[in-house]
Formats: sequence, C-alpha cells, structure tokens
Amino acid sequence: MSVNKQLMISRGVVVGMVALASVTASEAQGRLADTTSLDCRFTTIATGTWTEGDAEASLDVATLTMQFEEIDTDSATAEVVGPYGASSIIVRQTGDYLHLVQMFMVGPLYTTTVIDRETTDGKLMAVHTRHEYTDTSLPGFTSRPEQYYGECATGS
Repeated sequence: MSVNKQLMISRGVVVGMVALASVTASEAQGRLADTTSLDCRFTTIATGTWTEGDAEASLDVATLTMQFEEIDTDSATAEVVGPYGASSIIVRQTGDYLHLVQMFMVGPLYTTTVIDRETTDGKLMAVHTRHEYTDTSLPGFTSRPEQYYGECATGS
C-alpha cells in the first residue's frame, strides 16, 4: 500500500473518531444543558471535623431536599429555593457535570454537582457539599464541613 493511501486511511480514521467523540460529548451535554430545574433528595451525609488537630469524618442518614429553578447554563445563573425564598447562584455545565455554586457573604460555600449518570427512575447522581465551620456545634445547623449524597430529578 502506498504512503499516500495509508495517510488517507489514517486521516479518515481520525476524522471518524473525532466525529464520534463530538456526538458522544454533545449527547452527554444535552440532558444537563437543557435542564431548567432540579428537585434533589440527599439520603446520606458525611460530616467532617477536627479533634485535637486530627481530621475525622462520620457517616449518617440524611433527609436533605433542595430545589433549583431558572437554571440557565448559557448565562451561568440559577436560583436555589430555600426556607426564606429564592437566592441567585452560579451554574456551570461541563461535560457530564452540572455545578451549582452558592457563596455566602459571611464566608460559607455550598456546591451541588449533578452527574449525568442515572440512579433510579431517570434521576441523576448528585453530591451537595457545604464548606462551613463554626466553633460551636448546633444541632439542626451546619457547623462542620458536610457532604451529602443523593439524586436529582431534572426538569425542562
């Protein structure tokens, strides 16, 4: 086989692989890119703390629910619905991930990431993290770093 023919075949294979990768990436972004709302339920929590300078974590059952509305990946905006109304947040969709970021003026950072992998009934895997620490631990309030695991239903 001539060198020119080998180059043409190689180019054809590369072009085909690039086209296939583009379609796959586009399909993966489709469901999350078109999402305008999320209804999330988190059933497991990991809580971190430091005891005498040593980091440790505990795992427990959780009942956290969160709703996100007006998700617009083009303008990178969304609203999280909380007990005191809606709050504007930042949203970023990258590949198989939809990241929702809430930063508070007093310091804490909350992130929710929805992963385009199904759990049950068409819902998607989700992780919610709270970066927060207070010297006094109050039951019912976030006072230590927390990471929740669960799933979100998408809406368009």
